[in-house]
Amino acid sequence: MSMSRASSRPYEAKLRGPVCTFGVRANEAAVTEITFLPSSEGERAPANRLAAEACRQIEAYLADAGFRFDLPIALRGTAFQRRVWEQIAAIAPGRTRTYGELARVLASAPRAVGQACGANDFPLVIPCHRVVAANGIGGFAHATDGYLLEAKRWLLMHEAAADAFALQP
Repeated sequence: MSMSRASSRPYEAKLRGPVCTFGVRANEAAVTEITFLPSSEGERAPANRLAAEACRQIEAYLADAGFRFDLPIALRGTAFQRRVWEQIAAIAPGRTRTYGELARVLASAPRAVGQACGANDFPLVIPCHRVVAANGIGGFAHATDGYLLEAKRWLLMHEAAADAFALQP
């Protein structure tokens, strides 16, 4: 299904997941964003080849938490954000790190790490759900409650993070 960029629909694909809908933006060269949308959002068939590939890989991850994404992504961000995202990308499925731990590695502050996590346009590919607070689950995509935090909890449990159950409210 083809869609004009002038269309009022901003996503090239929407894929319903267990606790949210994944919105995919992609052009012919790269995936430009993967976002978490409320589960009430309807699905949308992929409008281009990369949106279709992103959906295929999201489905593979949902079936197998150990799946590794291999998508061309249009990474944007400051030098600091990129350093944070590099650290996040190194966290294995089933593991977590705290904002403070990453801050120490980066000679920064936990709040700055949290802001970089929230600015991540590819939260499944660069798995910021694996970054938690010292005393709980922390936020997700700049949210501290609602469906985004439910998505973070689900992702951690999907990956069988050893401490995911301790992060329940």
